[in-house]
Amino acid sequence: MKAAVLYKPGGPENFVVEERPVPAAGAGQVLIKVKAFGLNRSELMTRKGFSPNVKFPRILGIECVGEVEVDPSGEFIKGQPVAALMGEMGRLYDGSYAEYTVLPKSIVFPFTSRLPWEQLGAFPEMFQTTYGSLYLALKIAHGEKLLVRGGTSSIGMLATQLAKNSGLTVIATTRSAVKEDILRKNGADEVLIDDGKLADAIHAKFPEGVDKVLELVGIPTLRDSLQCVKPGGTVCMTGMLSEQWSVKDFSPMEFIPSTVNLTVYDSGGTKVDSRHFQNFIDDAEAGKISLNVSRVFTLDQIREAHQLMDSNTATGKIVVVP
Repeated sequence: MKAAVLYKPGGPENFVVEERPVPAAGAGQVLIKVKAFGLNRSELMTRKGFSPNVKFPRILGIECVGEVEVDPSGEFIKGQPVAALMGEMGRLYDGSYAEYTVLPKSIVFPFTSRLPWEQLGAFPEMFQTTYGSLYLALKIAHGEKLLVRGGTSSIGMLATQLAKNSGLTVIATTRSAVKEDILRKNGADEVLIDDGKLADAIHAKFPEGVDKVLELVGIPTLRDSLQCVKPGGTVCMTGMLSEQWSVKDFSPMEFIPSTVNLTVYDSGGTKVDSRHFQNFIDDAEAGKISLNVSRVFTLDQIREAHQLMDSNTATGKIVVVP
C-alpha cells in the first residue's frame, strides 16, 4: 500500500510517500480501506513536533472514512462503510495517511450515505468537535446569542450552521474584511473584524453581552472572549488556531470574570453517540447543512495539502483521497 510517513518532525517537506505492506488486523481491530480523510490542526502540531508522546516514524491522521477490508471478529462485513476518529489514532499508532489502516474497533462506527467520499472525508472530526462543543460543552439553547470566534475556520463555519438551525443568533468573527460576505452567506447574523479585542464591540451591540462563546482562536483571545459574555454565560475553548497551548502567569480570579463559566471541548476525551453522526449525514444529504470542502488532494500531494493548511488561507476543510 501507499503511505505518507513522517520520519522526523518539521515542515511539510518531511513527508515521505512510500510503499509499505498492508497491515494485518488482530483481535479487537479492523483493517480499513481508506477512502478519504480530512486534515486537522492537531496533525499540523504533531508534524511540527509539538506532541511529545508521538514517536517517529509515524503515519499521521486522526480521522478517516472508508470501507471495512477485514474484521477478524466478523462484526463488520467486508465493504461496509465506516468512519473512525481519535483514540490516539495517528499518534500512539499509525493513522489514516495511507491506503489502508488498522484501527481499534472501539473508534470505528458504521454509517450509510449516498454522498461522495471526498465530501464524507470532511465529516468525522468536524462533526464530533462542533457537535460536542455546542451541545455538550456550551449546551446551546434556542434564542441565545452565540459568538463564534474564528468563524472562517471549518469548525467555525459548521458551528454557525448548526447554531442557526437550533434557533440562535450568531455573531461570527474574521481577521479579514474580505471574508465578511462568506460568513454572512454561511448564516451569520453579525460579522465582526477581529483585532484581538472584541469586548467593547460586543457590548455596544448587546449591552449585557452574549450568552455563549465558541473560542476557536485560542489563548491570545481567550481573556477578551470571557469579557464578551453576560454574567452566567459560558465560553468554550475548542480551537488553538494560534498554536499557543497555555496562559502565562494564569491567575483565575483576575482572568475569569465573576459568575462567567469557562470550559473546553476535547474530542479525544468526550465522544458523541454515533447515532448523532448518522443524523448529521442525513441532514447533509437533505441540504439542511453544507460543509465547505476547500480543496481535495491525493495522497501523493500530502505536502501541498499541509502547505495549504500552514498558510491559513483555506476557507473550509482540506480533504485527501488516497
